[in-house]
Amino acid sequence: MAFSWKTRLHIWLRFLILQASWNFERHQGLGFFYALLPGLRKLYSGSQLLAVARRYVGYFNTHPYLTPLVAGAVLKLEEKQAAGDTPAVDIDDFKEIVAAPYAAIGDALFWGGLRPLAAGVSLFFAVKGFLWSSLVFLLLFNLVPFWFRTVFFARGYRQGMNSVEFIQQNSLPDWAIHTKEAAVVVLGGLSAFMVFSHLGRQSLATWLGLLTLLPMVLLAYLARKGVSTLWMIYIIALIIFMAGLFWADVIQWLEM
Repeated sequence: MAFSWKTRLHIWLRFLILQASWNFERHQGLGFFYALLPGLRKLYSGSQLLAVARRYVGYFNTHPYLTPLVAGAVLKLEEKQAAGDTPAVDIDDFKEIVAAPYAAIGDALFWGGLRPLAAGVSLFFAVKGFLWSSLVFLLLFNLVPFWFRTVFFARGYRQGMNSVEFIQQNSLPDWAIHTKEAAVVVLGGLSAFMVFSHLGRQSLATWLGLLTLLPMVLLAYLARKGVSTLWMIYIIALIIFMAGLFWADVIQWLEM
């Protein structure tokens, strides 16, 4: 029995509150089960539904924006199993196999790439005095996950376990790398724009902005030497703190 579009919409909407019941013991387990419940009720009832529910309320954790892809595939497997077919891979094993890789891909793509990229674009509008810059961030950072939740849920339900190949064919890990690169370019351009704008307001020569290349080259050198990002953040914070203490002296020196 194929699920109707109303049932799938009901399930999709419940994924918007996937992490409302997040806890350290089961992580997204309860939320995942709550979202799937309308579909499971169509397949099972009575003691069968209770037995299935006990399977789902355990531990489960992956990236929240890729959870609909897992859910779609799981629904397809449950549908086949209820019809008497035996899946090639146990449903619980499938969830466990894909959860960690999907979490890593989602973290890199959304937290490491899309979020700083959206923040950089929004900050650029803010610097230019656009009052709705925060709305730009909200739109950029929510429309893309919305698309992922919708398309991936449909794809997971359509392809079942083969949805894993969908991830591989579309090179989703490469998307994460390209998004990170775009974020770095946007944030770097924003930093340069702010430096030159500030020098102009201070009536200083704009060529002094080229001095920002020195810390950039230093950080790139440290990154290639394997220095951790955390230590580089400490170094930057210390430099900014020291520059703040002696900023007045630096300005006087530059104006001489």
